[in-house]
Amino acid sequence: MPFPMINRAIERALFAQSYLEPTPVQAAVLESAADGRDLLVSAQTGSGKTVAFGLAMAPQVLGEAERFGAAGVPLALVIAPTRELAIQVSRELGWLYAEAGARIVHCVGGMDVRREQRALAEGAHIVVGTPGRLRDHLERGHLVLSGLQVVVLDEADEMLDLGFREDLEVILDSTPLERRTLLFSATIAREIAALARRYQKDALRIDTVNRNEPHGDIDYRVIRVAPHETQHAVVNVLRHFETGALVFCATRESVRHLYVNLRERGFNVVALSGELTQKERAEALQALRDGRAQVCVATDVAARGLDLPDLGLVIHAELPQNKAALLHRSGRTGRAGRKGTSVLLVPYSRRRQAEGLLAQANIEATWSGPPSADEIRAKDQQRLLEDPILNEPPSDEELMLARAIVGERSAEQVATALLRLHRSRLPAPEELFDDGGPPVRDERPRPNNRERRAERQAYARELDARGPQAGAWFRMKVGRQDDADPKWLIPIICRLGQVTKADIGAIRIFERETKFEIAADAVSHFAHAIRGHEGERERIEPAAAPGPRDKSAPPRAQHRPGGGPPHAGKRPFKGKPPHRGKGPR
Repeated sequence: MPFPMINRAIERALFAQSYLEPTPVQAAVLESAADGRDLLVSAQTGSGKTVAFGLAMAPQVLGEAERFGAAGVPLALVIAPTRELAIQVSRELGWLYAEAGARIVHCVGGMDVRREQRALAEGAHIVVGTPGRLRDHLERGHLVLSGLQVVVLDEADEMLDLGFREDLEVILDSTPLERRTLLFSATIAREIAALARRYQKDALRIDTVNRNEPHGDIDYRVIRVAPHETQHAVVNVLRHFETGALVFCATRESVRHLYVNLRERGFNVVALSGELTQKERAEALQALRDGRAQVCVATDVAARGLDLPDLGLVIHAELPQNKAALLHRSGRTGRAGRKGTSVLLVPYSRRRQAEGLLAQANIEATWSGPPSADEIRAKDQQRLLEDPILNEPPSDEELMLARAIVGERSAEQVATALLRLHRSRLPAPEELFDDGGPPVRDERPRPNNRERRAERQAYARELDARGPQAGAWFRMKVGRQDDADPKWLIPIICRLGQVTKADIGAIRIFERETKFEIAADAVSHFAHAIRGHEGERERIEPAAAPGPRDKSAPPRAQHRPGGGPPHAGKRPFKGKPPHRGKGPR
């Protein structure tokens, strides 16, 4: 369906940007039922919301005229939660209203406030800004809202989550009562509905989000990883897809650590976190837009409102906190009709959390192990053979130099040199452990108390038979509460300690830690090897041998993820406490 008749200047701008058909949200705001009314709109990220409210407010700010008049007090005010989103909105409205000669001023934190003051004093047709900076200009008298025709709240749910309610109320209370209010939000929660009731009149509710289906342009994948190998898995996922990527971490410290790790491995990477200055953030985003960087590592807050070109991949290096965070992160890709991939890296101990998160979001994801080094090398070979550079016609200079090289070397030598040059520019993939699939639920009948006691006694006799000189004990701070399992613990112990499976003796899994034994002839080598991994989350350290009273999971439960400890001994006393005094009861 083509765009309906809007305004000739705007139609020319849409045609110049190859906008031939409206997206669902754009078509909804242009229907006759929405003419002149306040709108309460929920739409998916990347659905064309900015152009949608730009089109919706055209009748109020431009009318039938093809050109704006002289700039004075603003006719439209757009409020966005973050600096990046405000600048992006300003850029989008800039091309949409370019043919009409609109003067657009953006006011965001971290920018030169005096320059913004001068721009507002010179007049503007549309002002775009963040709540805090707009309130500051309003209270200082630099922003005059008396002529306002339209107010737009973009990503209102994010603004409330970030604590901007008071700023929004101050700004909205200062606007004319006759204004038109357009409120856009990913979800219409209770707080958003309350805001709409207070500041909107007879608002038309528009919902273009299908609550029962995930974003159709995003392919969700879940990759199982050993807890110690998350960062190595990020390396292999980036190498497997070879596309622009946004990697999410939970904290600033995690962003710094992963950024340094990826940079040392040869990736063109930038970082975004709340501790960066506005100049550093602007430089990082520009590096992504012009192709100097292909990977961005960021926190949830730092990545709000980002719209990056050619972003085909989102990696959740650490699981999001809730369904909203999962959808927001993933929504950075698969935008404007382009396909994208969202990859969740899930340690074995967080499998149930990931399953619950996907179920809440109604997402069906493909589960698999991490891309192997051999798979990545095979894709590298395929990408090299399909590289367009091999089919581009050579220039005369290139042809002359190529003939000189072929005259002195064989075709095999030239091809080998090309292959080495190609591989030298690619970070090396990692060798990762894959447990082969999700654990199978143990359907065997649960043993009774007598069987459990016999099982524990047999296990204790086995440990005693080894004797105190059998080896040395070490521990890791993962236990039953983390679904610790020898199936994935043993490969980690072997990798960090540079030993083989034969060097590992008994393994005892407790509630919050796991103790394991290393053979006497490998102890010295093992202790030296683990020193290089002292900074890792679940580091290995020496430990005392488990005592006879220490209660660990029995051998059968140790080899079943999630296998809880047997209920040892008698059931706790539930009646009155026993008589402790002297004499008869």
